[in-house]
Amino acid sequence: MSGIIVVHELDRPAPARAGKGSAPGAEVPVRQVHAAPAAPGTTTEPGPRTLCGKDTFAMEPARWTPSGQPGSPWYPPQEASLVCSSCDAAMEDS
Repeated sequence: MSGIIVVHELDRPAPARAGKGSAPGAEVPVRQVHAAPAAPGTTTEPGPRTLCGKDTFAMEPARWTPSGQPGSPWYPPQEASLVCSSCDAAMEDS
């Protein structure tokens, strides 16, 4: 699983009027977990697209790193319910 970066598609609220919105430093909920190939020349930055074809520009790299051990998931186990089914299928095929 080398060369795979786990990225979070965040559930960012729409911009609020009059400065209301989430507080600076507040944690934004994860909407979906995706897999992306590493950008050329790096092992820590995602490339421009996930395996399902979404743009990674607004996504955040997860702190999780796939272990590469047979039978271990590529995604954080606590986020299993948020895994993108298309990315998961692409990871199964590789």
